[in-house]
Amino acid sequence: TRECLLTNAHAHTNISQAARQKNSDTFSCGLYTWRWKCSSAVTPRITSHYTICPRDKDPRWEGVEMERFADEADVVIVGGGPAGLSAAIRLKQLANEQEKELRVCLVEKASQIGAHTLSGACLEPSALNELFSDWKERGAPLNTPVTEDVFSLLTKKYRIPVPMLPGLPMNNHGNYIVRLGHFVRWLGEQAEELGVEIYPGYAAAEVLFHEDGSVKGIATNDVGIAKDGSPKDVFERGMELHAKVTLFGEGCHGHLAKQLYRQFNLRENCEPQTYAIGLKEVWLIDEKKWRPGRVEHSVGWPLNRNTYGGSFLYHLNEGEPLVALGVVVGLDYTNPYLSPFREFQRWKHHPFIAKTLEGGNRIAYGARALNEGGYQCLPKVTFPGGMLIGCSPGFMNVPKIKGTHTAMKSGMLAAEAIFPKVTAKDLASETAGLHVPEYEDNLKKSWIWKELYSVRNIRPSFHSYFGLYGGMVYTGVFYWILRGKEPWTLKHAGLDSAQLRPAKECTAIEYPKPDGKLSFDLLSSVALSGTNHEGDQPPHLTLKDDSVPVANNLAIYDGPEQRFCPAGVYEYVPLETGEGMRLQINAQNCVHCKTCDIKDPSQNINWVVPEGSGGPAYNGM
Repeated sequence: TRECLLTNAHAHTNISQAARQKNSDTFSCGLYTWRWKCSSAVTPRITSHYTICPRDKDPRWEGVEMERFADEADVVIVGGGPAGLSAAIRLKQLANEQEKELRVCLVEKASQIGAHTLSGACLEPSALNELFSDWKERGAPLNTPVTEDVFSLLTKKYRIPVPMLPGLPMNNHGNYIVRLGHFVRWLGEQAEELGVEIYPGYAAAEVLFHEDGSVKGIATNDVGIAKDGSPKDVFERGMELHAKVTLFGEGCHGHLAKQLYRQFNLRENCEPQTYAIGLKEVWLIDEKKWRPGRVEHSVGWPLNRNTYGGSFLYHLNEGEPLVALGVVVGLDYTNPYLSPFREFQRWKHHPFIAKTLEGGNRIAYGARALNEGGYQCLPKVTFPGGMLIGCSPGFMNVPKIKGTHTAMKSGMLAAEAIFPKVTAKDLASETAGLHVPEYEDNLKKSWIWKELYSVRNIRPSFHSYFGLYGGMVYTGVFYWILRGKEPWTLKHAGLDSAQLRPAKECTAIEYPKPDGKLSFDLLSSVALSGTNHEGDQPPHLTLKDDSVPVANNLAIYDGPEQRFCPAGVYEYVPLETGEGMRLQINAQNCVHCKTCDIKDPSQNINWVVPEGSGGPAYNGM
């Protein structure tokens, strides 16, 4: 006789005799694995998400209604960031100018527009000037023009000033310090006034395809799924949004964009994207130390010369003495013991930084990955039925530390290429989903392409033996003199996930304990992000193979995910038997930065969207 062994006595799922006969060997029910065999030890599962554990093989889903309601639009946009909203606005501007009907729908996974937006941010207003020449009269929240620009090379105790020469990419004359979440919220208001339909709290979970392979639209996430992967009584299927063209503006390392790269081979002729993680805090400081409009950037300590990164400290003019500060660490670092979060915390103890913060109060925290590959890593951005815009393909100008202006411009260019196609009486297209290659052609003729090409060698120049110092010399000599016209193009190091060295080859990093005044622990920091997820849902941090973290990441790299995650999502804890370790995923902590999906040395983690509205609740980050 066969016996069903269940690892957890609290499991409540009843398996019918028919289901046992139908699945006579093994099937997974979320956190548990059922096996029909004489007797054996059963391993607890970590991943219960349907993208890893298909529902059609799970008897608990038998008889559940899976039909989705579908709606039609002319254009569907995924992501309510600067690129998506600029595209939506430009489409409706063109439609209103030419008195044409055009339905534009935008879905955003955050509970409200701007709640998942995080950036420094120092905004170059070039694209905004093009989108709204009257943005000041419209009340755009650009309250802090840059008045002072400071650049430093930090040693452990001292600061070496670096001259900010005119023409260098870091020069911020004419720019504005902004709280990007507030700016994005304002863009959302402008879009709605023009007639864009905005649906916050709806995460695009799936790309839909026509029979000919072109993109048909997207499906939003299902709701009402229990943590073990079973349907709740309140289960509801997501809805489908179909469109002539779908724009994907998910931001850095979008999970749908990853699928599109594979589906259409979009990265065939470019280098692998390289990334960084940016960690940010907002502080209320002593008014005597407040210098509205002052911009400070630094490189050097606490990172060594071979770890790419830098820091920023911006003095906002928002009616109270606020500063935004943070550290950016390139994810091509090699030491698995490095913790970007703890590097950030100790950076604040540098005398040049501490003097601004002492006596102040930290009021916000967050983190986000950012693209750093630039020109060499740009994929093909058009395909039948859709296109990529903004930070999803990666238009960030790394030496400037700016990507908002290029993201906005890419969305506007996409809109201008789409509009005549979707409003034409005769939709001449070889595929069911419209292919608009003119967007990519227009990109290559725009100032985005010229700008990214001119700085293409600055980031990879840091890969020399001299690291930081070699990169600074290259920027000062070749860029300042040649303005990117050098007849060569340097290469990046490759996939960030392939850069870690085994732990036995590296020196462990001893970080100081947080003092609770300038530096803080991880969990109290995450609490300031307002992060919240429905607890009873499958973890959206999925593992392709649940055995890999312990067998590979812990064994070889000493579990780097517990250090590169800026939110305490990943922990290695002892097994209940006391023998060995297991990975614990605290998905409710996730701030949606995507770092784990990028840096995991096994490429075993696949970040997917949780239920809509879950995640951080940033207020003007």
